[in-house]
Amino acid sequence: MSIPPVSFEFFPPNTPEGMVKLRAVREQLDAEAPEFYSVTYGAGGSTQSKTLAAVLEIAAEGRAVAPHLSCIGAERAALRELLAMLRQQGIRRVVALRGDLPSGTVKGGEFRYASDLVRFIREETGDWFHIEVAAYPEVHPQARSARDDLDAFVQKMQAGADSAITQYFFNAEAFLRFRDEVAARGVTQPLVPGIMPITNFTQLARFSDACGAEIPRWIRQRLAGFGDDVASIRAFGLDVVTALCARLIDEGASSLHFYTLNQAAPSLEILHRLREG
Repeated sequence: MSIPPVSFEFFPPNTPEGMVKLRAVREQLDAEAPEFYSVTYGAGGSTQSKTLAAVLEIAAEGRAVAPHLSCIGAERAALRELLAMLRQQGIRRVVALRGDLPSGTVKGGEFRYASDLVRFIREETGDWFHIEVAAYPEVHPQARSARDDLDAFVQKMQAGADSAITQYFFNAEAFLRFRDEVAARGVTQPLVPGIMPITNFTQLARFSDACGAEIPRWIRQRLAGFGDDVASIRAFGLDVVTALCARLIDEGASSLHFYTLNQAAPSLEILHRLREG
């Protein structure tokens, strides 16, 4: 099977040892010639300094990299300064998100929505940055309704986003339905499926419950049935996610974005299986 372009997401390591490990992971993933790497950060920018350290290191290696930027709790002056620094470092891509307030914080700053952040980046920097935004095929967990969530997504694209990366999902129909819905609303920018390899059921269930990503009942039951059998969980997970990716490619996905959790092997194995298939 011919594989479309891919990209990989990391979280910023908290320790020097974690940074060393992430360098080794990048070296392995480089074999896939990814379009870019992205680096997350926590609520209200709680790990922003670590995010920027990872981003600048990746950029210094000559790799394309996109920091996550969150606008909730942020001030325009600080974001303006950050964007200027990213430009100075030659970084050409960002992931623009609303984000969450830090725990115990009430004030939301000068931005309310991700569309505000997209518009601000465009006003400040023109076409310098390729702006990615988030999409939720199974509806954002804080959305008042599916219609409101769809409206918010369309507003982000109309504000100047270049493409969107989805929250991970395991139901291809949810993605395809969302793609059709946004296309019917006039969105022509690429919609990139977010792919989460399955390696740890407890961790996956916790992530999914928090972010509103549905684990279909048949997958959840099979994973739960493996108990502590890590090898069986990983083998089943590879089968499920590889089949999902194959379906998405068949349906015309322009690229795939892998949530690596700072591991190379699961994503590389999925891509290997796709090529062999």
